[in-house]
This record gives sequence, structure tokens and C-alpha cells, in this order.
Amino acid sequence: MSAQGKTLAWRLASLPLRQWPSLRSRPLERLLIAPQDIRTSDPTIAADIYAGYFTFDGKVVNTHGRSPFEIEPASPTWARALASFSWLRHLRAADTALARANARALVDDFLTLKGNIRSEPAWEVGTAARRLLAWLSQSPIILENADRAFYRRFMRGLGRLQIFLERRLIEGVGGEDRLLAVIALAELGLCAEGAGKLSVRGTRLLTEELERQILPDGGHISRNPRILIELLLDLLPLRQAYAARGFQTPARLLNVIDRMMPMLRLFRHGDGTLALFNGMGVTAPELLAIVLAYDDARAQALTNAPYSGYQRVEEQDTILVMDTGRPPPQGFSQRAHAGCLSFEFSVGAHRLVVNCGSPEANRPAAREAARATAAHSTLVVDDSSSCRFTSHSGLWRWLGTEILSGPEKVDVKRLSEAEGVRLTASHDGYAQRFGWLHERQLVLRRDGRQLDGRDRLLSAATEEMPERRPYVLRFHIHPQVRVRRLCNGAGVLCVLPNGRRWLFEADYALINLEESVFYASPDGPRRSVQIVVHEPTGQLEIVWRFRRVERRPRNPAPMVPRAEQEFDAEG
Repeated sequence: MSAQGKTLAWRLASLPLRQWPSLRSRPLERLLIAPQDIRTSDPTIAADIYAGYFTFDGKVVNTHGRSPFEIEPASPTWARALASFSWLRHLRAADTALARANARALVDDFLTLKGNIRSEPAWEVGTAARRLLAWLSQSPIILENADRAFYRRFMRGLGRLQIFLERRLIEGVGGEDRLLAVIALAELGLCAEGAGKLSVRGTRLLTEELERQILPDGGHISRNPRILIELLLDLLPLRQAYAARGFQTPARLLNVIDRMMPMLRLFRHGDGTLALFNGMGVTAPELLAIVLAYDDARAQALTNAPYSGYQRVEEQDTILVMDTGRPPPQGFSQRAHAGCLSFEFSVGAHRLVVNCGSPEANRPAAREAARATAAHSTLVVDDSSSCRFTSHSGLWRWLGTEILSGPEKVDVKRLSEAEGVRLTASHDGYAQRFGWLHERQLVLRRDGRQLDGRDRLLSAATEEMPERRPYVLRFHIHPQVRVRRLCNGAGVLCVLPNGRRWLFEADYALINLEESVFYASPDGPRRSVQIVVHEPTGQLEIVWRFRRVERRPRNPAPMVPRAEQEFDAEG
């Protein structure tokens, strides 16, 4: 081995050793400030917790007088939620001596039973970082009337979390967990006296990680709209903590927050929910409202996000949001979907065309099904997805649920014309397997009363045409919309909850209605409908449109409630 190679090997091998002094700082002495937890809270949950009922991940566990940290967890997700201590905010909202004593007792139980670092969900990086943030923000109720012995144990617990997170950062933990750990350490450096150089080190790490994970247009590298809400709920209190300590807020933090707000608005429909792309599920409207209330600039929604890979078109009261991006890097693709060129379409306060969305974590099979291209409003070739997932390749044991491959080239063109805004995009997600490119063109008219579309397959090679493959267009309809296929089979009538009527038509193509499922409902998955357009014989192009109609078309089939609909070939 050359001298240069030996030097490099020594540097790599000794990195943890050279960083170790930073993990041996003097013990934390006391807390100076408590950051605000801006998440909503419910004081009635405090009574349930005091009674021994802990509800996480859709599962209710009665501890029967025992500590929740002594019993067998209902699921790994339930265990992570319990060990995150995010639920302490409900006890603080109760604002009673009983709730404060209960909070302190539960923290004491954790320090006694789970306080040592071990291999379990409580000591995963994301859970540990979330626990550190919760203990800092809820420290007033944890430490009120606490004796000196408990105070010292609590501070040692914070120090143990600091050492654990810094060690994992040195070991190279990546993804969203890395950014969350950095945020927690930066906040601890601001809150604790005796943190040494953690404040400076945490600010530096924060700046570097924000630069790495937040894209120039304000989107997160995972392309998941939900991550934007979660990050802002943590970054906004951190910004306040810098001001509370009289420190200069990092310019990168301020800039990132200012960029994320318009990006978040890009995904927002007229009903206040976020578009369902790449892992987005149920929108918590109260959390979204809280985050947007901190938008001092009241920025307009971003319309063109080339780095994140999204487009938004808004005309009158109609909104179109389209996925025009490549899959995220593998380290951030665990929840990403194969929905390239899919779109969502809403009218006023009602959604019309949607994607299926992402179900809760306790439904792993459904979450994988929801990632497929068929669960999105786009074209599907040969009943295959435009991305390959590890779960379908037998590699999930080693790589988790990452995307192995997908579209590598996505071309997008946006034109503002007299008739409306025209989006033309194509992707090569089917090129390697089938030799085809998918091109989609959408035009939303200026009056907001018509959406024109054209989907076609193009040969990815110039030498010869690839083998023909069957393809279909899928348009998933929101469950609140009533739909019926017209008697003549020429279209589908969609009636919004407010009575507005939209007619779907496709030229020279067979249109059917099939069952679908909508995962993004607050009360759980709901049965819905999808419009399926089959390829015209011998053609590689389908022209279609959604247009608003003022009155019922001639001789339509009777409309029936969603629960009573039947899906038959004749409609």
C-alpha cells in the first residue's frame, strides 16, 4: 500500500477516535430555556395516560397500574411512539399538579428501566432524537418541584442522549434521522448550561445538513410533502431558541424556512389538504395551519419546483399538482412512490382526481401496494411500476424498502399560452424493461373549466420499434365524489359534494369504472373508484379531458351513493 493509501486508511479508521474527545465533555449542569412545542395538544389525553391507557399506532394498551416501559409493546411503532415522549405535551396542556407529577414519574420510569443504551426501538436514532426534543420542550413540567437527585438524573439522561446521538452521527447514520439528530443536538446546545462547544458544533452540523437535505426550491430530498410539515414543526422552535438565548440565528436556517413555506403551499389543495405523493398520507389540518401561521411573508404557492420535481397550475378555483421528478436517492427513498407524471386535481374545496396516498405504518402490505404506479393517476404499462422496489426483489432484509431503480431522465416543459398553462413531461421508467417512454401533456384552461390531457408511448430507441405492450390510464377519484359511467359508454359523470358536475371523456377508447382505495382519510382507508381507460386498438396515444358541465348529459344512468355502487361493464 502506498504512503498516501496508508494515510487515508488511518484517517478513516481513526475518525471515531479522533472525534471521541467531543463526546467526553463535562456533564450538563442545568437547563436555561425550554423551547416551545408548537404541536397541538389535548388535555383530555392526560387523563387517559394517568389511568394507564396509552394509544399509539392505532393500538390502545392498558398498563393495569404498571409502568408502560415494563410491559410488552403492542408493536415496534407503538414502542417508538411511547419512547419518543412526544405525548408529554398533552400532560402539559392539562396544567394540573397531578399531570406534572405523572410526567415526572414516567420520565423517571424510563430512566430506570430503559435509560441505558441498548438495541431496541427506544434507542433508534429517530426515536432518541425525538425524545431529546420532547424532554427539552417539556422540561418545565418534568422538573417542577423535582428534588436535586431527580434533577441530576434527568441531566445525566440528557447527556447520555447527547453522547448517543453524536456517536451515531460519527458512525455515519444518514437519511431523515441524521437531520433530526442534528436538530436535537443544536437545540440541546442552546438550552443546556455546561454543554461546552455543543452549541457551536450543533450549529455547524445543522447548517451542513440543511444544505444537504433541503433542495434549492425548498423541498426535502425525499420528495415527501409530509416531511416538510414535520421539519418545520421542529425548525420553527429552534429559530425561536436562538433568539431566546440572544445568539445569531444561522442564515441558512432562516433561508431554509423561507424556502420551505412556498414549497409547502405548492402541495396544498383548496380543501387545505396536501397532495398525495411519495409517502404523503392523512393531512393533519391543525398542524398545517400552525406551520403556515408562522409564515411571516405570507408567500404565494410555488408553481415550478424543478429541483423537487413538482408542478402546480392554478386557474380560477381549480388546482392541478403534478409529479415531474425522479425518485429520491436510495437513502431517502424508503417511502417514495412510483408515481412519476401522476397528478391530482381539485375544484374549489373538493378534490376530484387523487392518488391513493400512503396508509399508516401498521399496514405494511398496504403501504407497499400504495407505492405502485397503479395506485397513482397516470399511465401504467403492462401492469408494472415505473420503479423497482427492494421489497419486490428480495433485498428488503438488507436495504429496507428503498427504490432500486426508476426513471433516470424526466423532461419537463411548462408554457403559458392564451388558452391556458401547458405542461409537457416524459419519463424513461419503462425504457430499460420495455423500450418505451411515457409522455404526458396537460392543459388547464384559463377559465378553470376544462383539463385536457394526452398520454402516449414513444420508442426509447431510434433504430426499431419495441414490442407492443398493453397499457391503461388510471384516474383515481376522491371517495366523496359520486361517479357513474354514461349509458353510451362515452364518458363518466363526476358529481362533487357541492353539486358541480364534471364529465370525463376519452377519444376512441374504452372507459370502465373499477374499485380503488383511498388511504388518506382521517377515519382510515375508504372504498373509492378509479376511471380506467384502455388503449385504443393499434394506437399508442390516448386523448382525454375533464370538463365542467352545467346540466346532466342526456339520458345518464341514475346517480347512486358511493356505498351502493356496482361496477359492471355496462354501467
